[in-house]
Amino acid sequence: MSQQTAFGRIAYTSKKPDRMDADRGREWFIMTKHGDGSRTLTAHSEIDDEPAVIRDVSISVGSDWRPNDSSVRLTVGGDFMGTGWFRFSDREVECQTFSVNEGRLDQRVAVSEKPKGFGNHAIASDGWLLNCYDLSKGPGTQFLEDMMTSSPDHRGATGPTIFQLGFGIEFVGEEKCTVGAGTFDALHFRIVGTEGQLPETHPPYDMWCTADGDYIFLKGAVTGYMMTHYELVELQR
Repeated sequence: MSQQTAFGRIAYTSKKPDRMDADRGREWFIMTKHGDGSRTLTAHSEIDDEPAVIRDVSISVGSDWRPNDSSVRLTVGGDFMGTGWFRFSDREVECQTFSVNEGRLDQRVAVSEKPKGFGNHAIASDGWLLNCYDLSKGPGTQFLEDMMTSSPDHRGATGPTIFQLGFGIEFVGEEKCTVGAGTFDALHFRIVGTEGQLPETHPPYDMWCTADGDYIFLKGAVTGYMMTHYELVELQR
């Protein structure tokens, strides 16, 4: 077969002193690389912290890693919150959504080029965003403008709608990374420069992904008020 598929599970745990290493959620994902170099990711995420969030997403990207389409459906506190479909082109980003807060939406945003990435709040999808960093320039920080996300909420518990923002990706360097799923050659990145981009500034977020060009999420650490940890605990390729 020309396609390559990976299946994985990511554990969400707390790093707050009163809940150290307590289970706070989980995510299952499937990644498929097609023969033409395009890729598709589907993920089911569960956040147990009240109000609990359950999210089902998909995203497809071209061989250049730029998004083609995505879908998001979520419940919050056990109740339906919203569902939507996004499409990306060189001239426009559009979404068709319905949510309890916004009702029926048909959004269209003009762009000068297809966005480099789209954040649908699946943790596995966060790993894919790291490909936006140009590794040929070595360690440093690169700021990405005109990025898109389905929700400005840190847990992605609103919408879905189109929300534009910019942020920086700092490449810390190459490292060995040991997680529940094994030991991997990894790339270490840090999300920075979110001040003024969201209703509430996102706390510092360190991420490690595989160094094999697939950008599979290995682990992540969010400090600040969130104090949460994400770790790949199962992987089958």
